[in-house]
Amino acid sequence: METKGRVRLEREGVNGNSCRPMTYSDAGVDIEAGNKAVELIREEVASTFRPEVLSELGGFGALFSGKLEGYADPVLVSSVDGVGTKLKVAQMLDRHDTIGIDLVAMCVDDIVTCGAEPLFLLDYLAMGKIDPLKVKDIVSGIARGCRRCGCALIGGETAEHPGVMEEDDYDLAGFAVGVVDRGRIIDGSNIVPGDVIIGMMSTGLHSNGYSLARKVFFELNDFDPGDRLRGLSATLGDELLTPTEIYAPGVLRLRREVEVKGVVHVTGGGLIENVPRILPGGVDATIDMTGWHPPSIFKIIKDMGKVDEVEMFKAFNMGIGMAVIVDIGDFRQATHVLGLANYRCARIGEMHEGTGGICITG
Repeated sequence: METKGRVRLEREGVNGNSCRPMTYSDAGVDIEAGNKAVELIREEVASTFRPEVLSELGGFGALFSGKLEGYADPVLVSSVDGVGTKLKVAQMLDRHDTIGIDLVAMCVDDIVTCGAEPLFLLDYLAMGKIDPLKVKDIVSGIARGCRRCGCALIGGETAEHPGVMEEDDYDLAGFAVGVVDRGRIIDGSNIVPGDVIIGMMSTGLHSNGYSLARKVFFELNDFDPGDRLRGLSATLGDELLTPTEIYAPGVLRLRREVEVKGVVHVTGGGLIENVPRILPGGVDATIDMTGWHPPSIFKIIKDMGKVDEVEMFKAFNMGIGMAVIVDIGDFRQATHVLGLANYRCARIGEMHEGTGGICITG
């Protein structure tokens, strides 16, 4: 009797209205689409592997050798980050091939602030519905970013979340690990009055302040991503999707040539909140705005949104994506090295006696 009852239940369905058994796909999860996505990204992922990678795509855990040449007393450095609501702009334009570069930049440029070489990165991609071609575009961007900084894309997870996210929605997070010798950690403790601040220019908004930018452009002013605004060389959508610069290779190259005393990744909180994080007691930073010209996108947001100047400096990078502090005697050599590495930079400030604060002039 139990066998007959079980067969009848499977044939009719749980509620007696179906002629076939329920599947995972009926609940909104397409396992085959996930498998196809993995196959589409396999070569891109493998292209980022360093010699220390000991596993292939598809295992339960990623293996990375701890035998690292050139490090006497290696210290591991980790960071986790996302891309924020810049993802909404990518979804508006249905363009997903650069957002992965932003993810890599946000993670590896955090760990390089203490002098760490990026070793590997893992990504987490949650989607309302898995679209293999969209996954391929996103992960291809991540792989491009990883190749840029010599970081292995060692593993990741793509999850389908029906009922939690809309079908076209997705979110992206990354986890990076790097290494630095204990005796070569950059922590700002050597910064003294008289040191200079070199600003490494941003490519635009990078991946911060997008909630405010989207409100100004798409709510208060009802623009379309395809609109061309005076002062911008591309469409609004193209401007907003400009990938975040990856500074890690430049910083690592620079520290081989001169003493780098401090490094600031200018993300959420801008220069106002991030520079003080590395200042030792007894030192203030003065930022001189006449030292550089912020991209036009910042003035447009300020004017159209009637955003206060201080708020702009807290919400956005204002044209400076990374700041490095060096001795004034190393300034010329430092800017020369960064220029050879194809980074635009300028002297944007200096250090004075103080209490660990920051002042913006100009």
